[in-house]
Amino acid sequence: MNRLELAQEIKWRAYLQGKFVLRSGVITDRYFDKYQFESDPELLREISEAMVPLVPSETDVLAGLELGGIPLATMLSQLTDLPTLFVRKQAKTYGTRRLAEGGRVDGQTLTIVEDIVTTAGQIMSSAQLLIDQGAKVNAAIAVIDRDQGGESNLASVGIKLRSLLSENEVLSS
Repeated sequence: MNRLELAQEIKWRAYLQGKFVLRSGVITDRYFDKYQFESDPELLREISEAMVPLVPSETDVLAGLELGGIPLATMLSQLTDLPTLFVRKQAKTYGTRRLAEGGRVDGQTLTIVEDIVTTAGQIMSSAQLLIDQGAKVNAAIAVIDRDQGGESNLASVGIKLRSLLSENEVLSS
């Protein structure tokens, strides 16, 4: 699928209208139910294949954010042969007590993988926790950037956002 076809498919599958509260607290009448495109193996693969060129060459490990970034990071791992980490919103309080499952964080250059970015609050929070554990985080990749400040918020902390599509591209497809 080309970008326009992907945008159309995502819009058809995942775009909802109504009243929704986003993670950032923003109330919106537009919502993307990411699980509708992440739970379909064929569409998930198409999206992930289109995202492969977004992965910076200096990436040691992909870091999929809980929950929506994990299927994307897993598929990207298969396509790029890069290992992946599964990053929790906070370290668990039992067992290994890890923030990131699946491998080593310290000394690794991570690319954060996320589904949809609005203000990038979760990326910034997770990136700081990973940096505190010794990782280097300069990039984040996402399926959709809602163009609501996420890119500039990330740039302010030295993280470059690369998105497959903007919300406007999806909605105008």
